[in-house]
Amino acid sequence: MLAAVVAVGGCGGHDTETSVRRPVSAGPSVTPSYDASLPPVQAVLALVPHAATTLAFTDFDQVRAQFGGVTRGLWKRAAKQAPLLTSGMLRGTTGPVTQDDVAWEAHYSGGGTDGWVVAFHPGVDLSKVTDQLHGGTVAGQLVTSQTLPASDARWTDLRGLVGPEAEATYVERGCLPGDTGGQRLQPLSAYAVGFGAHLATAYLGPGRVDLFTRLRLGDAIPSFTADFTGGAADPSSGRIGFTMTNAADAAQQALRHKLPFAVCAEADVP
Repeated sequence: MLAAVVAVGGCGGHDTETSVRRPVSAGPSVTPSYDASLPPVQAVLALVPHAATTLAFTDFDQVRAQFGGVTRGLWKRAAKQAPLLTSGMLRGTTGPVTQDDVAWEAHYSGGGTDGWVVAFHPGVDLSKVTDQLHGGTVAGQLVTSQTLPASDARWTDLRGLVGPEAEATYVERGCLPGDTGGQRLQPLSAYAVGFGAHLATAYLGPGRVDLFTRLRLGDAIPSFTADFTGGAADPSSGRIGFTMTNAADAAQQALRHKLPFAVCAEADVP
């Protein structure tokens, strides 16, 4: 079991054999807190407002790699087969900039703050893209729904929790209401899930003694086991790995807060 989760979790949920990583230049106008040398999902944590509680990130370069690059019908196939946590703000547009020009997209919410950050490939002319996105601010090759905030340790401290590469990553500060099955669980202050083409890796933090218990909480939930199978846990790293039968549906379970391994311990419930 442990050998299996190393194979699942070591790649942070990214399990395609090919990868297209075109670097995004942050540009001099971007706040210094944004470190473009980091994997995008880790770098964008510096741009999430303090009050936000969730982050949904989709790496469209990784999605393209899964389907062999920009091909005819790519986005229709991706919508059915890829773990899209964000559907693409420029999908279906016919303007000068299209979804094919997007490197990655992140949406944050909770705490009374909802917003987004979209990263475009170097060289893309962003002079009119705010009209296509119905607003936003251009900062280098990024377009944001609001002025970039100062780096906030509330989010950047999660860089060690978030896997480095995945087609999509969901991050939440906190835990989920749900049935613990009478099991004693350690408190959970944050978790992340990285989704690849076939594998998903949940990151709950290292040194947990309840990881196998949390792994088993989904065994009796048909809607969960329909999408997540072959679970394996590694308590030393705090990872739980799954094989996904349907990556698109599995990603939606994260957005709907239907992840039994992330339930609150009794001590977390008010």
